Amino acid sequence: MNTSVLAEPEWQAREQAHAQRMREWTVPHQERRARGEKHPVLDFLFTYYSYRPAHLERWQPGPGVTLAGPAARRFLERPGFAETAEGVTLDPSACTGRRARTAEFVLRLLSATATRAPRLSCFGLHEWAMVYREPAASVRHAQVPLRLGSAGTDAVVEAMDIRCGHFDAFRFFTDPARPRNTLAPTRENQADLEQPGCLHANMDLFKWAYKLDPFVPAELVGDCFALAADIRELDMRASPYDLAAYGYSPVRVETAEGRAAYARAQAAFARRAEPLRARLIGICRILLGDRVAALE
Repeated sequence: MNTSVLAEPEWQAREQAHAQRMREWTVPHQERRARGEKHPVLDFLFTYYSYRPAHLERWQPGPGVTLAGPAARRFLERPGFAETAEGVTLDPSACTGRRARTAEFVLRLLSATATRAPRLSCFGLHEWAMVYREPAASVRHAQVPLRLGSAGTDAVVEAMDIRCGHFDAFRFFTDPARPRNTLAPTRENQADLEQPGCLHANMDLFKWAYKLDPFVPAELVGDCFALAADIRELDMRASPYDLAAYGYSPVRVETAEGRAAYARAQAAFARRAEPLRARLIGICRILLGDRVAALE
């Protein structure tokens, strides 16, 4: 693996730029949490995804980069870093045990996903299926009203085909909604069903990036997080919730115009996710080294 050496001022500038970029999201989240204020769109990025705000702001160079200068020695306090004659660098051979198993799973999943064409016909109905025939007090965001009310929401679910292939969305469907799904996603068949048009599959690039910490460059983690944040906005704008009080206009997927708008945005996100997925695949290959051949 080729390596590059970053002088101390260079890597410190990247470190500061990354932290500043991530504070666009972490600081407002921490301020809301201090006030005890919930946000039905943005909290998901820090609750469903388990990466702490402080870790999101934290910088690491990724494999193949050596950090020069005395300040780099503080990275030796973190797992995976080693000292060389030129400075401090990540050691891919330190990716063992649980992290190696994670890298194997991520490589299989993302490689399989990358081989498929985006499917753009789900129209975000997973969020509708999560509240189908659910008492109003029991829905996931009970503090937010449903745009069409409970009966109107149920009618949309009953009138449309639901084609959710993402297990981590499907597992939140209400019991009456599950039989309405045309697919049967499970954890075991995840790699068989995941496809690059799926909003949640593309949001999850952030999860796979931080699950491989510290071996993914912080800027790539940040790119995956920024993508997840933008997708989350579409995900909830297309949901049955009325989010006008939070400044979000609806994407009315119950109409033909809304479905067309959703599919266009979905396709744009798929294009944006493609190079990020490819970079994560490449990092998994570096981490696994000779073990890659056994997985293919």
